[in-house]
Amino acid sequence: MSGSEGARARPGALGPLGRALRGLFDDVRKGRASFDTIRERFVSGSRLDGPHLCILIVAMLIASVGLNTDSTEAVIGAMLICPLMGSVLAISYSVATMDRRLLRDAILGLMVQVVICLATSALYFVVSPLSNQTNELVANSSPTVWDILVALAGGFAGGLGNSRRQEPATLIAGVAVATALMPPLCAAGYGIAARDLVTFLPALYEFVINVVFISLAAEVVLVLLRVPLLRDLNGDGVVTAEESHEATRRSRRMKARLAVATLLLAVPAVFVSSNVVRDTMTQNDGSVFQKTDQFGVGVTTRELSVICPDLVSYRVGVERESAPGSKAVTERTVATVTTHEDVPAGLKTQMEALIRIHAPHLDSVRFVVS
Repeated sequence: MSGSEGARARPGALGPLGRALRGLFDDVRKGRASFDTIRERFVSGSRLDGPHLCILIVAMLIASVGLNTDSTEAVIGAMLICPLMGSVLAISYSVATMDRRLLRDAILGLMVQVVICLATSALYFVVSPLSNQTNELVANSSPTVWDILVALAGGFAGGLGNSRRQEPATLIAGVAVATALMPPLCAAGYGIAARDLVTFLPALYEFVINVVFISLAAEVVLVLLRVPLLRDLNGDGVVTAEESHEATRRSRRMKARLAVATLLLAVPAVFVSSNVVRDTMTQNDGSVFQKTDQFGVGVTTRELSVICPDLVSYRVGVERESAPGSKAVTERTVATVTTHEDVPAGLKTQMEALIRIHAPHLDSVRFVVS
């Protein structure tokens, strides 16, 4: 077979599935907006002005009320109007095109917004008469690998939506809700107000991984769409061969470094996820059957270990008991705290109060010395 015949035969060798996938990606590229429109969409959302910052503060107040009162509706409403996604998408565009000036401005703008959000949230929780830690606060300060997956999917959808010919407003609003940028910042503000590093650090970390993986996924979309690099490095309006080569080299170097940094950033979330999976696996020790982590076992364990260094383990399970001569079985939900040494009465009271924040319907809390 000649070389030309072999070249013509290769497309058929892909098979029906291969041809369908290639056609799908061709449709994605054909349906994109112009490169100028894509740039405008990605960059415009990161511009800070008075109305933008006012909406940011209002959204943060709504989120704070939602987390403080355990209102999922208020939290979703805050995410719908939250303007943070604009800066995140601008970061992804600047990395994909190697626009260092835009990257600097986008990161600086995001940092300004983060400071405003933290200050607004902390101030709210300082003056709020409700000081208890709600389920919404706990849920948004517990980063796991599932947050990374959602951020990747959301970033991909956001990048794809912003690159279409049609306006992406509805899709971007859905991405903002799915990726939940604002609630972790709000939980971090609560940690500042309560002077609680156990809440502040995980919440801030959850926000950071959301930002990084949303940006990463959106950047991948832009690269697949072949959005051109910024090759005029000195800004004189003329692109030389040396500048073009240098822009390509810088892009490859930056993306390699970002890939390594992103993987390292994911390590703590993977570690936390492994602990959650371990805590939620069904176990049988003869009397206690471990259920799914509906009682916040993973979070509670980390919090208990802070106030009680002698903690060995914390479990929540169901004890089944039957009275002698009766077939009736009684179930009781029991939390078991195992420590190296006997815990003083005052500390036991404090630990039980902390446990009941996450599991208010427990029948009893048992302390065991290992």
